[in-house]
Amino acid sequence: MSKSSRPPRALILGLAGTTLLETERRLFAEADPLGFILFARNVDSPAQVRALCGQLRECVGRADAPILIDQEGGRVQRLKPPHWRAAPPAARFGDLYRQEPEQARQAARINARLLAEELRPLGLDVDCAPVLDVPIVGAHDVIGDRAFGADPTLVADLGRAAVEGFLEGGVMPIVKHIPGHGRARVDSHHALPVVYTARAELERTDFAPFRALADAPWAMTAHVVYAAIDPDRPATSSPEVIDEIIRGWIGFKGLLLSDDLSMKALSGDLGERARAALAAGCDVALHCNGDLAEMQAVIGAASRMGEAALEKFNNARNKLNQNPVLVSAAEKAILPQAGPA
Repeated sequence: MSKSSRPPRALILGLAGTTLLETERRLFAEADPLGFILFARNVDSPAQVRALCGQLRECVGRADAPILIDQEGGRVQRLKPPHWRAAPPAARFGDLYRQEPEQARQAARINARLLAEELRPLGLDVDCAPVLDVPIVGAHDVIGDRAFGADPTLVADLGRAAVEGFLEGGVMPIVKHIPGHGRARVDSHHALPVVYTARAELERTDFAPFRALADAPWAMTAHVVYAAIDPDRPATSSPEVIDEIIRGWIGFKGLLLSDDLSMKALSGDLGERARAALAAGCDVALHCNGDLAEMQAVIGAASRMGEAALEKFNNARNKLNQNPVLVSAAEKAILPQAGPA
């Protein structure tokens, strides 16, 4: 609970730079969001990130306020050399899986443990990974080598290994982009993808890895329209997709986080976007870009977390290993090299 003893607001918010501005401090203290997310613009050095995480938690009065980052490996990693390791993209593990499945599982698990080992000392306790999307030929490359591969069974197997590795390492994983972004032919950062594939085929492919990992602690939604289920709204703001598919057919019972509300796939003003996501069934809404006016709009639209959402949050926390073991040199030796897959 926050210093006000009330539940936190159902929001994860970003900020502008490498230090906390006084305007941000006041806004966050008053709004009391569940937590925060950092991007490359917020990162300079290990000491600076540690200090920033401490300041963010201090301004909401909660030492356990989650602080997220996208540290997938490959082209999506906010912490970069020289201070941090260049981790391999997910597709590297998929390549290995096709030759040596058990070694690939071990490598994916070890890599997730190592990512957790790199994040925890900084105060970062949630990683927006792994990607469980199943890309198809002709899809936009916004997913590409961020995915483990194009076989749902492979994706589920390696996704399971990664989730277990993160939890063993004491960092919360977020499976994404539920119920699947792999068929999108446009980048949802810039436009709204519409998928016309029949539900039965989606269940066999795109939705399948998420169903296999229905016990994951957190998941992030896809800003994608699935016309066979709800032709009018993307998953993030669709009660049909969330109730019938994510909570229903997939069976996901964990904390459901929207993808970034400021992405151009969504329509309406920021307050409308936040209200729509939370009303549809997202437990928490995510706003990333640190724009003060936009944050004020989403804060005004977002309620405080209810008992059900808090229970999911706490249940997820209970899955974390509080005493992780450091990754050994022998374990690191089996990891694939970084670089494009």
